[in-house]
Amino acid sequence: MDRYVCVHGHFYQPPRENPWLELVEQQDSAWPAHDWNERITAECYGPNTAARVLDETGRIVALVDNYAAMSFNVGPTLLAWMHDHAPEVHAAIVASDEASRERFGGHGSAMAQVHNHAIMPLCNERDRRTQVRWGIDDFHHRFGRDPEGMWLAETAADTASLEELAAHGIAFTVLSPYQAAATRGPGQDWTDVTGGRVDPTVPYRVSLPSGRSIAVFFYDGQVSQGVAFEGLLHSGHRFAHRILGAFPDRDGPALVNIATDGESYGHHHRQGEMALAQALQLIEATDGVRLTNYAEHLATHPPRLEARIVENSSWSCAHGVERWRSDCGCTNGETGGSQAWRGPLRDALDWLRDELEAPFEAKAKQLLADPWAARDDYHQVVLHRTDNLGPFLARHATHDLDLDELSTVLRLMETQRHLLLMYTSCGWFFDELSRIETVQVLAYAARAIQFADQVLGIDLEDGFVERLALARSNLPQWSDGRRIYEELLRPVRADLEKVAAHFAISGLSREYGRTERIGCYEVERHDEHRSEAGRARVGSGRVTVRSVITLAERSFEYGVLHFGDHNFLCGVRPVGDDDDYQRTRTALEAAFEEADFPATIRVLDDQFGPNAYSLRDLFRDEQRRLLDEVLEGTLVDVEATYRSIYRGRAPLLRFLASLDAKLPKALQSAAEVVLNAELQDAISGGAEPARISALIDEANRFEVPLHVEGLEHAFAEAVGRRTRQLRRALEDPELFERFGDEEERFSSVVRVLTDQAEWLPFEADLAEAQNLCWRLLTDHRPSLVARAGEGDEVALRWLQTIDEATERLGLAVPE
Repeated sequence: MDRYVCVHGHFYQPPRENPWLELVEQQDSAWPAHDWNERITAECYGPNTAARVLDETGRIVALVDNYAAMSFNVGPTLLAWMHDHAPEVHAAIVASDEASRERFGGHGSAMAQVHNHAIMPLCNERDRRTQVRWGIDDFHHRFGRDPEGMWLAETAADTASLEELAAHGIAFTVLSPYQAAATRGPGQDWTDVTGGRVDPTVPYRVSLPSGRSIAVFFYDGQVSQGVAFEGLLHSGHRFAHRILGAFPDRDGPALVNIATDGESYGHHHRQGEMALAQALQLIEATDGVRLTNYAEHLATHPPRLEARIVENSSWSCAHGVERWRSDCGCTNGETGGSQAWRGPLRDALDWLRDELEAPFEAKAKQLLADPWAARDDYHQVVLHRTDNLGPFLARHATHDLDLDELSTVLRLMETQRHLLLMYTSCGWFFDELSRIETVQVLAYAARAIQFADQVLGIDLEDGFVERLALARSNLPQWSDGRRIYEELLRPVRADLEKVAAHFAISGLSREYGRTERIGCYEVERHDEHRSEAGRARVGSGRVTVRSVITLAERSFEYGVLHFGDHNFLCGVRPVGDDDDYQRTRTALEAAFEEADFPATIRVLDDQFGPNAYSLRDLFRDEQRRLLDEVLEGTLVDVEATYRSIYRGRAPLLRFLASLDAKLPKALQSAAEVVLNAELQDAISGGAEPARISALIDEANRFEVPLHVEGLEHAFAEAVGRRTRQLRRALEDPELFERFGDEEERFSSVVRVLTDQAEWLPFEADLAEAQNLCWRLLTDHRPSLVARAGEGDEVALRWLQTIDEATERLGLAVPE
């Protein structure tokens, strides 16, 4: 067998965490999901762990782990988010690499990635080294082995970057065919292969100035392009046929390898993971063709040919790496405007990094033997701050550090971490300066500026903002980078005092324990007093706020007033004299008890100063929670009014519909609000399918637009909620030894979900329920069949239950 296929997926999202909170906050553009990580995990990363393969009748005949059959890399910052917020997907991806090692001769399919997707040819030497070191450390931490290959962000490469990979023991990387400059065989002259003319079916060795070398796989550009932009994922058969048709007409081993964004398989192309799963199965069933991954193929087919690369090149910019530093003409066509802002943005970030280099080194040398070696090693602390901090200090500290010195070291390291994060490539990729990706890299810069001010006593913000003013937005409302920074980043900057204010305001409407975690902060409550009068509330207290990241801490006193609507007023000050604190609390409560809000406000102003905090100053998720709380009563009233208008005029609406007369706009608006609200409640609450069908018929009759995306999300949530309840029941080892409520509940849940799905105005996602049923089929059905054959009545009834669910969920019983 000398024909091989390798499909590589580059699974990646930019880091999205609020740098002051270290949490991903709500992103409205990802609605109805909380944020883009959550949404794409549901659409792509999770489904690829259990992709459906269908037979000719449309029944599911297999659930396939795509990761285990392909080559893949997952961005370290994305994996870190998954570990905390989608642990089952994280665990499945790690297990996929283990399975691939068994499948591919001991070579895992996972590749490492430079840490936060920085464009390596645009990095300075130190940053290149740290990006590689951190990427390797993260890979080893998650996959339990050393990486054989490493993915370069945007496949952006130059000789210095390949040197860095080779110096760290990386055996291979993957590049675009347009990044090949020349090739030659043993004893031959170089042949020009620019313009994508390289043969992508063999690996190449790139010799480096140091005497080292690294293997490079150039992927098949035409087939990869077809996956991304030509609809190959509409059909698994077509996808497989296209791959199999890419083999060259020559003797000898040949590897057809393609590389695309992993998000193609389920996010960019809905159900793309199913097409991939089917294509991989068809390829594997083809005589004379074998699936492989890069590491295995390199071990069995070491390069015979040499290659030279095109310096400063990438897979997504025809102009090399200019997309990340100039107005090169590469555009997504979003605004039709200029991308001249890219240069000033990079210049501003480079200036900030370089201005901090010498002060960082001078300060850190007082506490660390080699500040830059410590930075390279600091990712170990990021991976597990509690367990790894002590060993990190043992390796790098010049002496036993006291708490202040320790906090200084951590803030110095965090300054450098954020300087690295601000080079995440997505900040330049799109057309507009004010997009969330660019604002995110500016947020990392702002956090680095804040740390530098705290620990180095250097205020670089004015100089940074001056340089940002040269970056012009295409949108008139934003003008330039200065305005974006001042309006979008200054207001969200946080410190320990702001966290105390957040705790005080949110604490008026929720019960906090003695110690609470708010993002990367711990808040310890020492004293608290609250009073209510109708919807209004007042509170006061003392707290200590501690950063889990830098171990810095301060204690504060606060007073807070809620007027009962969206208006909050909070004052915070450092902890002072006990008598002063008691007098402040007494004065607040006395004014509030008399419902004298002006006097209450005066007490807050007098005792805490004019720099008051409000709802605007809360971290976004808590801000939204409080707004929802405030709006809840209002929305109930509004919906009741609309319902009264709509239901009270239902006979008139039906008469108008019978005449094909257009409904007046006001009545149609009322119908839209009421029917969508009632339909979402019915789906979430598990209403009988007849109820859902009647509401949909009613909406169709009156030509009411349904909020399909929100309804899809509600149904998926309902499926997940009910399936998780059933999954917990399956953990009972004696479940199938008895027959009772569990069986009836299982049958009822599946019946309601599948009957609902039949009537919904979209393709209902039953994936979680199907996954659970497949587990029953593969893990439990065989033993139940055996027991039923021996006359076991309990087993027979369970078997009937599982088979009914199998039929309803569209599964085929595996042989």
